[in-house]
Amino acid sequence: MERRLAAIVCADVAGYSRMMGADEAGTHATFKAHRSAIYPIILNHGGRLVKNTGDGFLLEFPSIVGAIEAAVAMQMVMAERNEHLPADRAMQFRMGIHMGDVMADEDEVFGDDVNIAVRLESVAAPGGVAVSGKACHEAGKRLSVTFIDAGPYRFKNIEEPIHVWTWQPGGADAVGPAPKAASETSATNLPAQYRTAIVGVLPFTNLSESADEYFSDGLTEDLIHALSLQSFYRVLSRNSTFSFKGKNVSTRLIAREIDATYLIQGSVRRAANKIRVTADLIAPETGEQLWTGRFDRDMGDLFAMQDELTTSLSAAIAAEIYRAEASAPPRSSSNDITAWDRFLKGLSYYYLHTKADYETSISLFKEAIALDPTLSIARAYLATIQIQGIQFGWIKSTRELWDSAMCLAESSVRLDPRSSFAFQILAYLHAVEGHYEAAMDAAKRAVGLNPYDMGARGVLGFCHLMSGEHRRAIELFTMAAQQGNNDPRYQWAAVNAFSHYLLGQYDASLSWSREELYVNPNHLQALAIRAAALAQLGRTAEAENAAKVLLSNYPNLTVDRYLRNFHWKSASDIAHFRDGLVKAGIPFSRLTVVDSAPKLAADS
Repeated sequence: MERRLAAIVCADVAGYSRMMGADEAGTHATFKAHRSAIYPIILNHGGRLVKNTGDGFLLEFPSIVGAIEAAVAMQMVMAERNEHLPADRAMQFRMGIHMGDVMADEDEVFGDDVNIAVRLESVAAPGGVAVSGKACHEAGKRLSVTFIDAGPYRFKNIEEPIHVWTWQPGGADAVGPAPKAASETSATNLPAQYRTAIVGVLPFTNLSESADEYFSDGLTEDLIHALSLQSFYRVLSRNSTFSFKGKNVSTRLIAREIDATYLIQGSVRRAANKIRVTADLIAPETGEQLWTGRFDRDMGDLFAMQDELTTSLSAAIAAEIYRAEASAPPRSSSNDITAWDRFLKGLSYYYLHTKADYETSISLFKEAIALDPTLSIARAYLATIQIQGIQFGWIKSTRELWDSAMCLAESSVRLDPRSSFAFQILAYLHAVEGHYEAAMDAAKRAVGLNPYDMGARGVLGFCHLMSGEHRRAIELFTMAAQQGNNDPRYQWAAVNAFSHYLLGQYDASLSWSREELYVNPNHLQALAIRAAALAQLGRTAEAENAAKVLLSNYPNLTVDRYLRNFHWKSASDIAHFRDGLVKAGIPFSRLTVVDSAPKLAADS
């Protein structure tokens, strides 16, 4: 069993049992939403989740400074989120932090120092942090917040008294709202017969005074606009759905009346300066609830808050419609195989996320394009999956393959110039090739076409990564991750690992690379950045082992050959990465053995 020095953070929710007794399902859903929002903070500070408990979690950090900074950042985010909740639904974490020698068995950690962190959590104030004197002294003046001396405490089963220092948030800066869409909705070039999913947004029910009706109607209209910016499905106009406002009609009858594949319904409730919005995505023919969400916000700037709600709703709903369509049976009444049938079938395999299924989806996307060369979305997906296949180590990287992906992306944009996704893959490929201005232009175009698409913002972050602007890149990657965007088209963990590495934040880089390797253990970039980060941390044995794993997956890899494909704008970034790879033990180049014996002239 391994022993190592670690910082441990233990957290639980104050009053969780009471909240579960009042609303079991709602409390569990809220807890999961909060946990997802703060998870990127843990990774950004180099931490890892050891385990989830019923009402909390246990974290391990390699640095006590990182552990305390992460805890403070999480509590500030939670304070901000709780501002938008009624008092009886506010969820406050208590966090205890200690450092010391722990025993590690697989992914678990044990020992007295873990137990002390658990005990410290019990004395932390709701929304606050309690740190042992040992941990606080070790962190010293490197902390940006002030802790208050709470004196010594005696804990059950802990022999010596523990000196405790505490912190509580004094407030956090508000997160800025998502930018408002600059242009009106334009029709996509994707032919209507291909966008087989038809989405109807029913007027959100106003559960407050009649004077607030304008807000629920405005939110509905904004959501119709945001969803219509997607080119994957059709969204019915306001006139189609507002005729049902105030009428007690079943969703099945409404869907048949307006020919909708999916319906979105919701409600808006206002209490003082708080707004609560709930929404459901329904498959009306079966009555299945595909997704449900609840969003609590402070009124503040009304239009900014409405924009932020629209962004959150549309990002969540659009991803669920994609998933639902990928698994839906063919709707065509004809027995003929259509390009759209092939595309949707390919999409269903793509979401399974294995090498064999990737290969199948590539074949199906190619079939779709052969059946209809004008099907833009199939071209964008084929370009995406080819590049991901290279990154995952499932497809051999060749110049021909990269040229093919670029050709597909360019043609996708030409065929559907209103597709944000098409511009995203074009921006990504330009960035990888080192065409920084073209990449930034395409990424900004993607954001402009759909300001509600967090994928577009993440791709803009990738362009900043390639240009050497890593702090801005991390901001955009974290924004995309915190919106709960788990769409397999995007690999935020891998790119986050690179930006943190290049800023010298190696612990955070390790956390993000670990996150990517959970999804795909063969991911080339994640394996490489993990080895380099371990080497830079001086964890030589672990770095050598990571290098062996990398080379066992990619036996012909050399630093020189690998970095030829990196077109980062900053030469110092390339040198920084090269240094880590070499330190980890990755061979710089392959030596060719040459016969040095002189050749004798043939007898005449």
